[in-house]
Amino acid sequence: MKTVNGKAVEPRPLRLADLSGVQGVFTDVDGTLTTGHKLRSQTVRSLEQLSASGLRVVLVSGRPAGWGEAWARQLPVDGVVVENGGLFFLKDARGKLRKVYLEPPAQRVANRQRLEKEVERVLAQVPGARLSVDSRYTEVDLAVDYNEEARLGDEGASRIESLLRARGVTAVRSSVHVNCWLGRFDKLSASRRFAKVAWGEKLDPADGRYVYAGDSFNDAPMFQAFKLGVGVANVRAVLDRIDAPPAFITRAPEGRGFEELARALLARRRTTRSRSRGVST
Repeated sequence: MKTVNGKAVEPRPLRLADLSGVQGVFTDVDGTLTTGHKLRSQTVRSLEQLSASGLRVVLVSGRPAGWGEAWARQLPVDGVVVENGGLFFLKDARGKLRKVYLEPPAQRVANRQRLEKEVERVLAQVPGARLSVDSRYTEVDLAVDYNEEARLGDEGASRIESLLRARGVTAVRSSVHVNCWLGRFDKLSASRRFAKVAWGEKLDPADGRYVYAGDSFNDAPMFQAFKLGVGVANVRAVLDRIDAPPAFITRAPEGRGFEELARALLARRRTTRSRSRGVST
């Protein structure tokens, strides 16, 4: 965990966050929007309400491109970053879905071929390790299942990460998978590129215009960059090991924690609009 003057930085309660300037939300999916690996109707409703209020919503996940395309078409979101930043989806001015990669075609092909070989070698060294069922729908990264259908625990996940990193592969776990890839990208670099392509903006996570919600190790680059980094309560399980903790934390875990964040954002938005109309609250 990040320390200041030798002391661990403990996330502050969400109620202390200044949400007055927020224009949008970037959010992880597994363990942040999902609850018990399922997407609750109440959580989808929170996404709908955020979007209807005029807030931008972007999903940022380690899940495969196949999932990202479905989410971009079916959920009330402005875009979807997937495969830990390897690519993203957005809708153009005509409403047509567009896919953008972070790296050029030749590099993707070379990296993919090497990645598959490196991951195969590591899987052979860890009993019970296997690719996630949905890895077949990936284009850039691969995912080793440790906590979705497999049960390898923290020890197994740590061994997989260590072996992959020793072979020059970026490896970082979400709440369900050890995601691994070759290439100079992550959730943060892809989110910056998304903002530039989709909105023509330079994303400055420190200016308080965007919130990031997450729960696990692969959210650390976002937590470190975002002034309004919010961990749902289950992030406490990894706070002693994560490279950068969130600035704030919800009371509730998983999807209920995101719903808590959505309620806070919507309440603040209503208050701001009332004041702009000169209505006492």
